[in-house]
Amino acid sequence: MIGPLAKTIKTVGEKRFTVEFPEEKEALPDNAKGSLRLDMSTCISCSACALICPNKTITMVNVLTDKGTKAMPQVGLERCLFCALCEEVCPPKCLTLSKSFDFEVYDKRELQKRPEELE
Repeated sequence: MIGPLAKTIKTVGEKRFTVEFPEEKEALPDNAKGSLRLDMSTCISCSACALICPNKTITMVNVLTDKGTKAMPQVGLERCLFCALCEEVCPPKCLTLSKSFDFEVYDKRELQKRPEELE
């Protein structure tokens, strides 16, 4: 009976393990993988990212650019594994994983990111 009470009293003065999110954010390691970023100006519409994606979360959609219509990746972040296969296979290296991990939304349809939203 005294053991749990003594442990409780001991931990009252210790440092907290949690952070006050979103005001405080945890420091991420260098190899952390978060949201995808797309450089639309260098995308060559090769569809390699969509073909390699194990969850089939990347689909190619038509986007109107200053040079005409191009097929570019649309990403469903709700199913993304953040495995970085799409980043590895991208020839011009226009699709990269950032360290951004803020995925708080009220509707999961907001996690479908069009190419314009990935910049």
